[in-house]
Amino acid sequence: MSSTTPPARKRPNFLVIVADDLGFSDLGAFGAEIATPNLDALAEAGLRLTDFHSAPACSPTRSMLLTGTDHHIAGIGTMAEAMLPQLQGLPGYEGHLNDRVVTVQELLRDAGYTTLLSGKWHLGLTLETSPHARGFDRSFALLPGAANHYRFDPEREVSLGIGRTLYTEDDRFVEKLPDDFYSSDYFATRLIEFLDGRADKDQPFFAYLAFSAPHWPLQAPDEVIAKYKGLYDDGPEALRQRRLKRVKDLGLVPEDAVPHPVVAGDRAWEDLTPEERTRSARKMEVYAAMVDRLDENVGRVVEHLRAAGELEDTVVIFLSDNGAEGALLEAIPVFGTALVSLIEQNYDNSLDNIGRGNSFVWYGPRWAQAATAPSRLYKTFTTEGGIRVVSFITWSRLARQQTIGHAFATAMDITPTILELAGVPHPGTAYKGRAVEAPRGKSLVPYLQAVEDEVHGPDHAVGWELFGRRGIRRGDWKAVHLPAPEGPGRWQLYDLATDPGETADLAASHPAKLAELLGDWDAYAAETGTVVVPLTEALEALAAGGLKLDA
Repeated sequence: MSSTTPPARKRPNFLVIVADDLGFSDLGAFGAEIATPNLDALAEAGLRLTDFHSAPACSPTRSMLLTGTDHHIAGIGTMAEAMLPQLQGLPGYEGHLNDRVVTVQELLRDAGYTTLLSGKWHLGLTLETSPHARGFDRSFALLPGAANHYRFDPEREVSLGIGRTLYTEDDRFVEKLPDDFYSSDYFATRLIEFLDGRADKDQPFFAYLAFSAPHWPLQAPDEVIAKYKGLYDDGPEALRQRRLKRVKDLGLVPEDAVPHPVVAGDRAWEDLTPEERTRSARKMEVYAAMVDRLDENVGRVVEHLRAAGELEDTVVIFLSDNGAEGALLEAIPVFGTALVSLIEQNYDNSLDNIGRGNSFVWYGPRWAQAATAPSRLYKTFTTEGGIRVVSFITWSRLARQQTIGHAFATAMDITPTILELAGVPHPGTAYKGRAVEAPRGKSLVPYLQAVEDEVHGPDHAVGWELFGRRGIRRGDWKAVHLPAPEGPGRWQLYDLATDPGETADLAASHPAKLAELLGDWDAYAAETGTVVVPLTEALEALAAGGLKLDA
């Protein structure tokens, strides 16, 4: 090599951060009053994505993120916790990442990357389906979808159906956690340890920091909760209006966007007693504290990379795995009175104790829709409130920096993006002697480097389905099918360019457009092997199988 030839640039590192059930406007840079200075700094330095989409719930999104393809192909056609007899044994409904896909971490490891995971996995409950088995050199993982954020208490947690084998470290189960365990703190600590423990610091890394916060149970340190005391005393609708104004002022949604009306099965704020309002506000204070603490731990990891001189070469990708969690768990048939009874027996949900490790609460649909506005509904729905999520990408070498991007993209696009930036080809339809599915996602790199103005063209169709709730989108047009009571039980049609809140159903006035989209839906279902089962059947099957809280 000539002495005048510049050295080849080091392949980038990757830090992928996933928050669990975080709402669209729950970060300061996306409109929140919650203190998130570390994530705000990253978001504002990079490209904030306003039209980035997940699946409607946790594990489906995580399978899309790590494989680049649809969750019905990757093995999470439905959540493992809601597997129906008629779905068992079908391709794509294994309940864990299957052998039809190859993960981004497997391909990066093959290409010389160190691969690290700390946090929630939710893609398999056995050692054979754990992160260690699917491409991570080092991992500390929460296997199911939820757990106490503080130290695991076997007797209490087993009584709520979560089980004993929650965590793995590499190729073994972890039976005991530190006494001072708090999920967000510990996940960040372990990732830092893994980064420090690399044998070859010149080898690039892929680090996956997957928080289980702010998923219920809502729990956070007392001193962080205290920061938010009184902030939500005027209720969820007042918060929703403040957030709406802020997201419009920031340019994250159009100024003339009409918000979808709140859909909720609980009583409105004005109908609550003063004591009930105080309890409700306390839950939101704890939720805010969880987001605050998550941000603090992101800051710890970022500062570690900065001090090590590695941040400049690291692509940071952040997203929530779905929209804010608005379910009233006590009203769901599978949970209902059984859940309330178990919590009363095992937890202390007195006002002053809410947020501690021996409390177990969630905040409900009204607070959730403050964070998803102007979008319709929340987690588990194929409307925008369930699948349009907070996301940003930050890297010093991007052409699009310190800006906001409105191009449509999905979690399936992350794997192709990472592979292109790393210079690692996807093997296509075969990997190590077995047939695999090629990604359905598309690399964001041309968009990130300002070569193209969009990721997916106007003729590209993308589908969603979970629990019988369906959606299909082509360009700005989207069709949605929601069973009652949240929907009319028929296909509705929306023009998201003028109606991001999905408030004006155009199915009757644009029958040809709806027919076109329904053709796209049929193609999507056939290509992905999607089997539509109504939510009512899923709930009945869950109830018959007993109480489970690891969804």
